[in-house]
Order: sequence, then structure tokens, then C-alpha cells
Amino acid sequence: ALNSSERSLWFCRTRDGMRFYFDYISPYAYLAWTQMRGLSARTGVAVEPVPILFAALLNHWGHKGPAEIPPKRLYVFKDVVRRAHAYGVPLQPPPSHPFNPLLALRVTEAAPADRTAEVVDTLFAHTWGDAQPRGVDQPETMRAILAPLGLEALVEAAGTKPIKDAIRTHTEAALTAGVFGVPSMVVEGEVFWGTDSLAHLENHLNGDDPVDDALLARWRDLPVGQARR
Repeated sequence: ALNSSERSLWFCRTRDGMRFYFDYISPYAYLAWTQMRGLSARTGVAVEPVPILFAALLNHWGHKGPAEIPPKRLYVFKDVVRRAHAYGVPLQPPPSHPFNPLLALRVTEAAPADRTAEVVDTLFAHTWGDAQPRGVDQPETMRAILAPLGLEALVEAAGTKPIKDAIRTHTEAALTAGVFGVPSMVVEGEVFWGTDSLAHLENHLNGDDPVDDALLARWRDLPVGQARR
């Protein structure tokens, strides 16, 4: 949980904000989230966590999820262990994967604005961190997770139509912004995808991005030589 000084830093808006699009189903979203406070503190950019449904992105763009490709599923698990070790953060597998993340996403959306980051911390810890109990897809477990925060009522709120609609709206907004995976950080019209992009994101925020409009135009207008059937 955030203490008061961390929370005030987390929501300070010394520069334009950044949207952190995420789904609890992604271990990379968990790893990236653990780095957001440091990035916010170093750059003065406020981070707004926005829950979206990763499966809807996959359906929209016609992709398979990493867990749907057996060799990639195993590779991802090994990769996230290595990255968690490098970051110095705990990592444990959830009870099952893939799992249904909708309850967790909706609980996050239902949280009071000044406690959203705290809820995201908590649910990620019970999904990919080392907190107990494990898993965020069952109402009973979710109530036990939220009880120490005094937020058990969020489980019931998560089932209301406005909250369900909000997740759809967030997901549609992410698609409109060009988001195709999670985590995606969107700032100043730029999309940065995955933990691999965190250093590039920070360089961009510090005015040291090698991609400019002229270079981007050359790549964007490059003709397609052959299309895969």
C-alpha cells in the first residue's frame, strides 16, 4: 500500500500525464507497473493506470496471446523470472494462466480515484507477486484481498453496468490510440509497449528520442513488398 507521501508524489502533475494501459493477466504489465513510480519521480510525469481487456485487443488485431503458443508460453515464464530478478521484485505464478481477469479489472475501475494505485498494487501482488491469498478471479478471494483495505464493497460495485461499460470504453480508447498489447504506456501521442520499451519511454520523456517525424515518415510510407497469406 502507498503511504501518504508516495501517493502525493504519484499523483502530482508537474507535466502532462501518461496513461498506463494494463491487464492483470500479463506478467509484463506487473513488472512494468513496479517501475512506474520511479519513472514518475524521475521525469515528473503523472501515471494514470487504465484497466483494459487484453483479450479484446487480441480479437481486434487478430493476434494469438503468448500463452496460446506453447513454446512462447514457456519462454515468457522464463523471461519474466529473469526480468523480475533484474528488477529485484517478487514473482510467483498465479493459480492458473490464462485466467479470467474481468473481476480484477472491474474492481480497479470501481475503486475511489485516490486509491486506484493502491488497488492496482494490491491486485498485482496477489496475482504475480508473493502476497496471499493467490488469484484475483474469484469473488470470495477478492473479498479477502480487499478486506484489509476496507474495500470489500468493490466486489459488488464491479458487477454494475457503468463499471462494465467503463472497461469497454477504456479498451476502445486504447485501440483508438494504437494500442495492440499490454502493458502500453501512451504519452504525447506515442505508444510504448512492454517492459522492453521502458528505457525508450524515459528517453522520450527526457527529450532524447531518436525517432523524429522525418524518420517516421520514411518507415510509415515504406511500400509492402510481399504480404503473407
